[in-house]
Amino acid sequence: MGGASRGRGGGGGGAGAGSAAMAAAELERLRMAGAGMAIAVLTSGGDAQGMNAAVRAVTRMGIYVGAKVFLIYEGYEGLVEGGDNIKQATWLSVSNIIQLGGTVIGSARCKAFTTREGRLRAAHNLVEHGITNLCVIGGDGSLTGADIFRAEWGGLLDELLRDGQISEEVAKANGRLNIVGLVGSIDNDFCGTDMTIGTDSALHRIMEVIDAITTTAQSHQRTFVLEVMGRHCGYLALVSGLASGADWLFIPESPPEDGWEDMMCERLGETRSRGSRLNIIIIAEGAIDRNGKPITSNYVKDLVVQRLGFDTRVTVLGHVQRGGTPSAFDRVLSSKMGMEAVMALLEATPDTPACVVSLSGNQSVRLPLMECVQVTKDVQKAMDEKRFDEAIQLRGRSFENNWNIYKMLAHQKPAQEKSPFSLAILNVGAPAAGMNAAVRSAVRISICQGHTVYAVNDGFEGLAKGQIREVGWHDVAGWLGRGGSMLGTKRTLPKTCMEKIVENVRKFNIQALLVIGGFEAYEGVLQLVEARGQYEELCIIMCVIPATISNNVPGTDFSLGSDTAVNAAMESCDRIKQSASGTKRRVFIVETMGGYCGYLSTVTGIAVGADAAYVYEDPFTIHDLKANVEHLTDKMKTDIQRGLVLRNEKCHEHYTTEFLYNLYSSEGKGIFDCRINVLGHLQQGGAPTPFDRNYGTKLGVKAVLWMSEKLQEVYRKGRVFANSADSACVIGLRKKVVAFSPVTELKKVTDFEHRLPQEQWWLNLRLMLKMLANYQISLTEYISGKMEHVTRRTLSIEKGF
Repeated sequence: MGGASRGRGGGGGGAGAGSAAMAAAELERLRMAGAGMAIAVLTSGGDAQGMNAAVRAVTRMGIYVGAKVFLIYEGYEGLVEGGDNIKQATWLSVSNIIQLGGTVIGSARCKAFTTREGRLRAAHNLVEHGITNLCVIGGDGSLTGADIFRAEWGGLLDELLRDGQISEEVAKANGRLNIVGLVGSIDNDFCGTDMTIGTDSALHRIMEVIDAITTTAQSHQRTFVLEVMGRHCGYLALVSGLASGADWLFIPESPPEDGWEDMMCERLGETRSRGSRLNIIIIAEGAIDRNGKPITSNYVKDLVVQRLGFDTRVTVLGHVQRGGTPSAFDRVLSSKMGMEAVMALLEATPDTPACVVSLSGNQSVRLPLMECVQVTKDVQKAMDEKRFDEAIQLRGRSFENNWNIYKMLAHQKPAQEKSPFSLAILNVGAPAAGMNAAVRSAVRISICQGHTVYAVNDGFEGLAKGQIREVGWHDVAGWLGRGGSMLGTKRTLPKTCMEKIVENVRKFNIQALLVIGGFEAYEGVLQLVEARGQYEELCIIMCVIPATISNNVPGTDFSLGSDTAVNAAMESCDRIKQSASGTKRRVFIVETMGGYCGYLSTVTGIAVGADAAYVYEDPFTIHDLKANVEHLTDKMKTDIQRGLVLRNEKCHEHYTTEFLYNLYSSEGKGIFDCRINVLGHLQQGGAPTPFDRNYGTKLGVKAVLWMSEKLQEVYRKGRVFANSADSACVIGLRKKVVAFSPVTELKKVTDFEHRLPQEQWWLNLRLMLKMLANYQISLTEYISGKMEHVTRRTLSIEKGF
């Protein structure tokens, strides 16, 4: 916690005494708010990866604000049974669990809690410990159960009082039960939330299996039918179909048209005849036909064997999808939601409804629990009544988008007519996972629009040297899961070879340029735009898709490839932490990439529960380093005898990794020893994560649709002439929406020396990193989520993911 860890007393640093006193007063006020509160946390229903990160965050945030926190073991069953199932937690109770899958406090389906008698016993057990705040992590069933419990609370206390089980004082003191829910469900079937805990990790498992199956299927020319979870919700099937380019997809929300058997077999035959060595069919376990009759994986397999004679295998993924370690996204999401849940309990009044803490874009929000449950039930009702289009709309706009994009990209439909436009696609900068997914979808969607598409090898240098060729639909088959850049990238900027670039733009009659890459891609397009005055040929439509592990391109909250890089860094740190479990008292100093941008080390730090993460954007001094060393020395006196400190490669000119190693080694002499790890290019490699495949696919589609629209606007008398600011943009996810920002506008908010946007949203995540690592800092900067409502209108709003 580079900067703001300002000793263990909060305040301090370079701030004046006045503001330090104010910060201390604010912290004191919150401490008072939490003091005397008792919060219990339980996990219920099916387990999901990331539940442990949520339990850890609720526990630590609760203790942080001065509340007593209790862990309830075995879900509602433990709540009804009481006794040893309800234990008070300490800070260390939840150490070293963030990387574990499942839930360490156990989960169980509980019959007793569905009866009033069971709930009466549960109420008695809570009152015994003075607990009136409950955080429930589970699916819609578990959360609905919690709401019923809350509604009955007054009546249950009256009954306990009548039976003489509790006294008048106790009844009075525990008069109100506050409830906040976190949705843990790998199916992502809870309406109103973008992502539920466990969904991203389940997609990781599915993609690992698909990548593994792809290699064996290609060796034998096989067809694979893959059955994924999702009884009533096709989200996992849909996103994995989109992220793997599956040939055919079955989801319960949109059953296939009658006669689908013929269409499917025809399409599979067609892909084979074009030289593809494999077919992948993905089916959600709840898939049905138009009459509501189940479609089983074996039925699909037999169909392919009988009609086409293809060697076909079925793989049912089952509980593999719930297993394994949580992805970085799930760890950060759960930590964020856990902290927000405690804040929601602190701020609850008798009038606030039970709420669910959720994510919208990258913002925390609170949603009334029963509104979400209602819409979730509406989806099921729409499906039961065969109103399938409505079911898809109720799932939310991003689900609908995924479905439409899948249908567009899965199968080539010849364009109605050839368009007069041609566009070129290139990769610039360092390779980043997800680039190939973006190129694939951009090529295919351009072909759907009837444009001529050129692929350029080796970035702007290749554009200057004429390494340009026309590409077709099948040239990009199989690119989705490939890491790195299939087109090849170079860091060369256009100003070194402007004349030659212009010559080739003229020669190939290129009217639009899609540049996928990092800071150089943005800077390069800016140079081309600024040269428009000299060269009329550059008055064309240009778009940048930010793709870099550093996440340092202005105009977007997330760059393509940064999710994969964070996961790679996180896996390395998990192993590093594990290596210390045998040797006591060791501190690891891990250096991450990212140039001057501290995104990678901050987010990785949250995902692995690091003790500190030093970044350039959050300046730190020798006093902070001293405080961090003292913090670790204190930590070594507890049961947790290891530390992990992350350092972004350019966080400080003089405090190098070597310097930190020497400092920590000499200060920790006799208390702990020190080791260095430089992660280096590990962070760039590997197959792209489901998030990056999906995000790259969507950005490729949206960028080309935007470019097509712009081309139409500026097409006059058979030629394209574009020189307005909005004809050259960066596409990116900003808060909740995908936006196009003109590069000339972004120039004003860019720090070119350090290759960074001047303002970065993720800096407010650093507060969470510090609080969960037990630094006493002020909560003045904490931004609480707002209460929002879930209606059919809000569901139709376009979300980024």
